[in-house]
Amino acid sequence: MGTPEPAEQGGLRGFFRWLTKSQAELEAEELREDTGRQGATPIASCDDRRRFRVAGTLRTVTLRPRGGAPALEAELYDGSDVIDLVWLGRRRIAGIEPGRVVRAEGLVSVQDGRKVMFNPRYELRPAGGQ
Repeated sequence: MGTPEPAEQGGLRGFFRWLTKSQAELEAEELREDTGRQGATPIASCDDRRRFRVAGTLRTVTLRPRGGAPALEAELYDGSDVIDLVWLGRRRIAGIEPGRVVRAEGLVSVQDGRKVMFNPRYELRPAGGQ
């Protein structure tokens, strides 16, 4: 028979790695794949003061005043990192809710060590990146 081919060895190792992954790791991997299919940049690769298109799942949505005005904040997670999407002057946006898949585009800035995108253009997406 001979030595197994590298693809066979990698396949078996990959299978065992898959078996030992946590649910969170599997979900993060799936989100990263969806990001690529949607033509978005992984959040972990986004630099300060540059425009990017990102995609992921909203983890939290909160109303938090900024400078005395209302601001709707949503934490977007894509499996690589998180970014805060902030809509100034908004109390609510239909469809912006936890668990929703969103693609957003705008200028990324870093505030207090967190990536933020103010008033991004956004598109509500069906689950699974369709």
